[in-house]
Amino acid sequence: MRQQRTEAAAIEAEIARLRSLALDALRRRWRAVFGRTPPAALSKDLLGRMIARRLQEQAFGGLDRESLRFLDGLARHGGLPRRRLKPGTVLVRDYDGQRHTVTVAADGFEWQGATYASLSAIARAITGTAWSAPTRNNKKSMRGSRMALKVRESVERRICVFAGSLAGVNPEA
Repeated sequence: MRQQRTEAAAIEAEIARLRSLALDALRRRWRAVFGRTPPAALSKDLLGRMIARRLQEQAFGGLDRESLRFLDGLARHGGLPRRRLKPGTVLVRDYDGQRHTVTVAADGFEWQGATYASLSAIARAITGTAWSAPTRNNKKSMRGSRMALKVRESVERRICVFAGSLAGVNPEA
């Protein structure tokens, strides 16, 4: 137990020392730790963090096989699996004093007798706002009107929150 505390303290001190190293010194330390030249595009901060992680892994061990398999699956499939709502599930949300009921269908979402491809489409129909996320060009064209951009982003955020609440998730969490 005493040796593990000593080793942990030594690793902690080494990581603290990494923060004070210049970029060239970090590149040399990378070569010593990884056995190869570091990628040229890595910043000083990222080099230090990756070296620190490797030092901790060497001292205390890496991830278990189950965690590695899980992370590999995330990388192969592009992230966490999408949440699937079963057809027939009813989603209820109050907006502007009116209750809206959406039913999950096999081919989308039903609201007021129409089928929509996404909850975002229903949220736009309910709120009456059809703006999509601002693009770089939109932001440039709106440069003279910062207030318009703030209002637009606020409405977009509310649409996302509304659509998320229909699905029973909190997109701001």
